[in-house]
Amino acid sequence: AKEGMSVRRDDVYICNVVKCRPPKNRTPEPDEMEICGQFLFRQLNVIRPRAICALGSTAARALLGAKEGITKLRGRWHMWRDIPVMPTYHPSYLLRPYNQNAKREAWEDLKKVLHYVYDEPPRPLPDF
Repeated sequence: AKEGMSVRRDDVYICNVVKCRPPKNRTPEPDEMEICGQFLFRQLNVIRPRAICALGSTAARALLGAKEGITKLRGRWHMWRDIPVMPTYHPSYLLRPYNQNAKREAWEDLKKVLHYVYDEPPRPLPDF
């Protein structure tokens, strides 16, 4: 049976660590992430999301200051200031044909976010 997300687009805010694409779509350099991160952090402070789903290593590292890659960070809750963060794989990684297991893992991560955001009343976060 196929599962799907019943999330309205109005309930989701999409933002990026860097506000312009680096040359040749390379991973942003630390100084680019630091400069643009100031804007990202301001956006998040204004929006005050109930939870953040960080898609990929760049987003996870920018928010969490982590050195680990996404495979070690994903699947468990972290905090950015007082907002829960669930890192998971970037969608471009999931589009590669050899990543079927990663797709399942990302779906499990997303279900944790949906469960946390939409459950009433919100439950305490596990895995801290």
